[in-house]
Amino acid sequence: MRRSMAATALLLAAALTACADSSDDGQPVDSARSTTPSPQAAPAEPEPEPRTAAEFLARAEEAMAGPKGWTFAVKGREGLVLQGQENAATYTATVRRTTGDPWALHSTGATLSKGVSKPEEIYVADGTAYVKKGTAGWEHGPLTDPEFADKVEDPLAALDAFRGYGAEVTLATPADRVELRVRTATAPLPGVREEAVVKKALRELAPTLRQLRAADVTTPESGITVESVEETLVLDPSTYRITAHTFECGFRIPYDGQSIRYEQEVTERTEGPYDGTVARPDGIG
Repeated sequence: MRRSMAATALLLAAALTACADSSDDGQPVDSARSTTPSPQAAPAEPEPEPRTAAEFLARAEEAMAGPKGWTFAVKGREGLVLQGQENAATYTATVRRTTGDPWALHSTGATLSKGVSKPEEIYVADGTAYVKKGTAGWEHGPLTDPEFADKVEDPLAALDAFRGYGAEVTLATPADRVELRVRTATAPLPGVREEAVVKKALRELAPTLRQLRAADVTTPESGITVESVEETLVLDPSTYRITAHTFECGFRIPYDGQSIRYEQEVTERTEGPYDGTVARPDGIG
């Protein structure tokens, strides 16, 4: 460790004082006082490299909490397939999310369905979500309400989600990234319903399932098959910052001797730090 300028100055002053005392009284210089350097602090031990999924998640949380905020690019796709005919919608948005306490979020994007684009804007401030779709007015509700929580795409929520998956998470460390992944294989819904990642997929399915029920698709949950659910969190191997987060799921719903397939894909990519502020605009809510 390099000695500070202040410590060097003190040692030099002590040596000069010792020389002056020696010339005045003819006594030998106290070698212990003049030549023994000040003790140096031991170098700090480097933090050990993370090895487990939990350790990587802890590093990622610390890394993402450093800047004032982050900007993310979000792309999503949701669709139903019946008899080879697909009804799908795509979604793109830019999300600016602060890391303070309380955190805040502002998302601007659009949904494209059947050739029609509908703008969407979302704010989260002080635990409340404010949502505006198309030409409709603002709706708002607490994030504790699943109806509003499911409308908010918070990329940093992936950290809490992966901590909740526990031993279900697998870890891979290729040279250019760190990958945390959780997935479930094809299985009847009752057999995997209690898996955390399947519960998340069911929350995504729920609005569509309600619409199908209204259209007389009365298949009970026990008859639904989980085709696949997979979620991946990718970290930078040197900074441990999140670079990407993806979520994919597919369900097969029997109907009138056939099957309806529900599928969803969402990808969030970190674009860089965000230094602005997010606050609910005046006049809404």
